[in-house]
Amino acid sequence: MLSLKQQRFFFICLMLLGISLSVFFFLRGFEEDIIFFYTPSDIITKGMPQKEIRLGGLVKEGSILKEGELLHFTLTDTNHEVRVDYQGLVPNLFREGQGIVAKGRFQSPDHFVAKELLAKHDENYRPPELTKKLEQNQRKSD
Repeated sequence: MLSLKQQRFFFICLMLLGISLSVFFFLRGFEEDIIFFYTPSDIITKGMPQKEIRLGGLVKEGSILKEGELLHFTLTDTNHEVRVDYQGLVPNLFREGQGIVAKGRFQSPDHFVAKELLAKHDENYRPPELTKKLEQNQRKSD
């Protein structure tokens, strides 16, 4: 039989293990939502996700092509590019050089089909994650 002190210690260890596992599974469940968007470089390094994601970057200069209801453009993070196709209402702030987030799925590693485009109201807007990654990429290239 265990002494009272050993029983308490055993109980505390079990409680800590239970809490740790609960926190682990809770965070694991929200892992996808913690990342606001992926950049083209993330896709190249981590691989092409098979699920719906948000892809963020800058609309490449000279890449916008509109064919009726279909919009084609290239999203870049200055290191890598992804071709994006979108059919639907285009935000008024959508233009070349603008930071946007496209929600959709990959058809191939360099072809993304978006269901939704998001653009911020401030014309100088760049998502903080993109700004950090652009600065890091610029430092690496210098």
